[in-house]
Amino acid sequence: MSEFQLCPKFEKGMQMLGKRWTGLIINQLLSGPQRFSQIKAGLPISGKLLTERLKEMEEEGLATRKVYAEMPVRVEYELTEKGKALEPIVKEIEKWAHDWVEIKEKDDC
Repeated sequence: MSEFQLCPKFEKGMQMLGKRWTGLIINQLLSGPQRFSQIKAGLPISGKLLTERLKEMEEEGLATRKVYAEMPVRVEYELTEKGKALEPIVKEIEKWAHDWVEIKEKDDC
């Protein structure tokens, strides 16, 4: 019997997307470039953790950080083509969750 071999690329991809908040940040950025405060306002996440996740997303080539030389300085985050390529996956997870995930709270989407 042959032993199962996990594809290293698949494993890394799942690790990237499996980090807490990363998928939700990607979903938030699918609507277009946003400032840090906009992203933070849309998610119940600490500023420190959001900074960490955005930095990781930049390092993996999923998002870019653009600094505008204005007063005060404006910084926006945007998905790269690599990050935007995750849209069908994120939308499928959203559809699956809508169809199959039950929540016990009154608020339902």
